Order: sequence, then structure tokens, then C-alpha cells
Amino acid sequence: MTAFLVLLRGINVGGKNKVPMAELRKVLEDAGFSYVSTYIASGNVFLDSDLSAPKVADRIEGALPKAFALDAELIKLRVLTADELEAVVKNRPKGFGDEPSKYHSDAIFLMGIDADEAMAVFSPREGVDKVWPGDSVIYSQRLSAERTKSRLNRIMASPLYKSMTIRSWQTTVALRHLMRERSKQG
Repeated sequence: MTAFLVLLRGINVGGKNKVPMAELRKVLEDAGFSYVSTYIASGNVFLDSDLSAPKVADRIEGALPKAFALDAELIKLRVLTADELEAVVKNRPKGFGDEPSKYHSDAIFLMGIDADEAMAVFSPREGVDKVWPGDSVIYSQRLSAERTKSRLNRIMASPLYKSMTIRSWQTTVALRHLMRERSKQG
């Protein structure tokens, strides 16, 4: 069995695609996954499976529309192993996420596109935004005092936005911590 983190895109956002976490856990357990747990209501799911990551994704993508009334256009997911999540945190740009009182920092997880392709839709504003490509992730940071001037929201107009899911750096680090704790128990 392998422990996975599943990042669901497009659920419980702006009152759309409502998915109660208790029901989501039940659906995933019924789909054959073990030790299913969730972290906050924004689509972060831990589970164990003997399937590969792509097969986990396929099974979940098949189960969700049967259980919930969802706008399938918005729903997508990324399945990460503990090592992949560890690499996202370890390989961050130097100093990224270290000054939460000064910067809003996010990990933008990519699904089916690479970082070079994704970087084309970002147009950082000088002195406000910074973005760095990673391995299947974009690191985005904006100056908190100037965040209303950030251009990060412009990515939403791109068709590629449907292949991205954003987690705050604080959430990303918390997910890594929870994954580490899971590994110790297993």
C-alpha cells in the first residue's frame, strides 16, 4: 500500500461544487481506498492504495460525479506520493515562504501540463509578484502590502488554469507534516 495526497481542484469554492468532507471520505472508502482522511474543506485528501497514482486518479474521477452534483469542467485532481510532496517543499526557491507576514506564498500544483507551459500564463507585476517554475509546480509569491495589485488572478482567464490547483504555502507545509505523520504510523 502506498500513501497518497489527493488535491481536488474546484470543490467547495465560492459556494459551487459542494462536497461535504464526511461524504467524500465515505465515497472514497467505498471506492476501495484505505485510511481516508481529509484536511480542511478545500479538497485535500489522504488515502492509501495499492494502485498507481494515475489509477488512483482515474478511480476518483469516476467516483465523484456519481456521488456529487459537480460541474465537471471545474473538477480535476492531482495525486502525489509522500516523496513528491516532500520534493515540492524541499525544492522551493531560497527563502520562499519564510516571511509570511511580508508575503502571500502559494504552491500552484500542475495537472497534465509542465511548468514551462504554465509559466507562459503568468505576468508578474514588478515589485509585487514573483513566480518560479518547479517540478510540476509553480511557486508564487506576492507582497502582502501590495496584493491588491497582484496579477496572480489573471491566470484564471487562461484555459490552462483548469490544469492548476492552488494551495497556500502554509497549507502545503501542513500537508507535508500530516503526510510525514502518516508515514510514521504506517
